[in-house]
Amino acid sequence: MSFSATTKEELARVTEHSPSAELAELAALVRMDGTLQISSHREYALNVTTENAAVARKVYRLAKNVLGGQVDIVVRRKLRLRKNNSYLVRIYPRGVEDLQRLGLLDEDALIQPGICGSLVRRRGDQKAYLRGAFLAGGSINNPEGTYHLEIITNDLGHAQALCGLINKFRLGAKVSARKNWHVVYIKESEHIVGFLALVGAHHALLEFENVRVFKEMRNQVNRLVNCETANLNKTVDAAVRQVDNIRLVADTVGFTSLPEALRQVAQARLEYPDASLKELGEMLRPQVGKSGVNHRLRKIDELAESIRLKGYPGKTGTGRNRSGRG
Repeated sequence: MSFSATTKEELARVTEHSPSAELAELAALVRMDGTLQISSHREYALNVTTENAAVARKVYRLAKNVLGGQVDIVVRRKLRLRKNNSYLVRIYPRGVEDLQRLGLLDEDALIQPGICGSLVRRRGDQKAYLRGAFLAGGSINNPEGTYHLEIITNDLGHAQALCGLINKFRLGAKVSARKNWHVVYIKESEHIVGFLALVGAHHALLEFENVRVFKEMRNQVNRLVNCETANLNKTVDAAVRQVDNIRLVADTVGFTSLPEALRQVAQARLEYPDASLKELGEMLRPQVGKSGVNHRLRKIDELAESIRLKGYPGKTGTGRNRSGRG
């Protein structure tokens, strides 16, 4: 079962003890997944379709608790390609009043746009409405991948109202278009955690956090290893360059031409090509810090570079150093 499916299974088991919160959750489920059927005798039926059995059971229970009328469930088996069963929950409202209570019709019995304000006055009712909206049209990525939570609806006004309701809790929701649908989505992991806590998915929240912490720790370790590898490669490249430059100086002007400080560090580097700057400094007498060793090796690098630029012929051309004649 996917992370999204387990989250919905948990939310479907959440029970509200407030009648207004039950009404808000049922209203969201009907608004997202329901269609209104009107017979020739002005009789109403709300058909709520879902492929999640737990969600279907919740719609049935809420409809019984909130409206108290007749509610039926029809199971439709999908034989082609072994797809999931489809569940149709048919609710029979007791007139226009029930449709107005669900926020589907306004006071004039016209279609109610957005979210009816009376459904989400209280904080608990707002949470319940968002839970119902997620159960009906929501999904959440496995936290092992990219962080993404979304609720899809075909009504732009409802999408914008959902986005505004989520952002009352400062969860950074946004709306985007996807073909003929409107998507309310959250990208930041902290905001997704906040949404899960808000709607009551506490087990999913803990699993999400565990995966997130593990993934961030793994990424941090990888960054440290990559950084350490890069620094090691940089150190090795610098040591190889320094050894080459020291040998060039030794083969041309000779060590005897170098000041004592440079000669010491040059001999230490030749003897210990893999040593760090700190280790080299500890070998010198008196000991020198990393910056001092680096400064001396840089002087040798500059000398070697000047030798290359001049095309120095080598020891045999250094008459002054060999014979002592001016």
